[in-house]
Amino acid sequence: MTSRTRNALTAIALFTALPFAQMVRAAELRIVRTQAQAGDARKYQPLLAYLAKNGVPADFVTAPDNRAAAELFAAGQADAMFSGSGIAGTLLFIKGLAEPLVRPVGVDGVSTYSAVVIAPKGSARFDGAGRYFDRKRVIFAALASAGQFYFESVGPSKPAAVLQAASHGAALSRGQADVAIVKNHVWTKEQAKYPGLELVGGDPGANPNASFIVSKKLDAATAQRISAVLVALEADASPEAVAAKGALAIQAFITATTKDFAHALDILQKAGVTKDFDYDYDYAYNF
Repeated sequence: MTSRTRNALTAIALFTALPFAQMVRAAELRIVRTQAQAGDARKYQPLLAYLAKNGVPADFVTAPDNRAAAELFAAGQADAMFSGSGIAGTLLFIKGLAEPLVRPVGVDGVSTYSAVVIAPKGSARFDGAGRYFDRKRVIFAALASAGQFYFESVGPSKPAAVLQAASHGAALSRGQADVAIVKNHVWTKEQAKYPGLELVGGDPGANPNASFIVSKKLDAATAQRISAVLVALEADASPEAVAAKGALAIQAFITATTKDFAHALDILQKAGVTKDFDYDYDYAYNF
């Protein structure tokens, strides 16, 4: 074989490999995560390895916040998301952009969460009404059913200021507000750091935690395949499965249903979320 022939064959191989590589890339499941979840990337890596081993190559697409993540779904630039019930409910039921697939069950058997209200020790108890927040500086995670959506759902209020945090932990740590609304599990984990604060009330309902939702633009066969692989994780004793469960501190993924989001949907409706919701509230009193 002459060098000219060899070079020609190499060029042809590269030319034909290019679209193949693009097809492989296009076949990857694009899982969107927000920058606030960036610290979670490491703990999700074993799950990506487990998915890849089982024929579901996947990678992360990063969005700066929940609003941008939702917009990625709308634009068809993301296929899936591990999401709190606020954004999940908005995408699933109100905007009709996604479907619930699975949700995790923690090693402690817990698979739900709720909003709690945190205030300085000795504060009045939260009575479930928006007026509790009058003349107070309130902080919460934006677009969260245990944060901003819950705040909006409890009725009219006249807070002195509204502060939005990137995460529930940040809502506690900033120390710039009189009242924080956060996820109950975050408070349980972090409360020892804040001896001057206490839980004064919260949401009596529960929402599915960290549900895995997929875009309605993802074909049904692929969605079913992903669901089967994730549900099979519980009984899988392979090194990849054990690593994934350990990193996520879960025992299983279970099938998620629309009924799981009944309380979240109630919160969203009371919070005024409609199909035209642009993932923002106009806080004229925010300063």
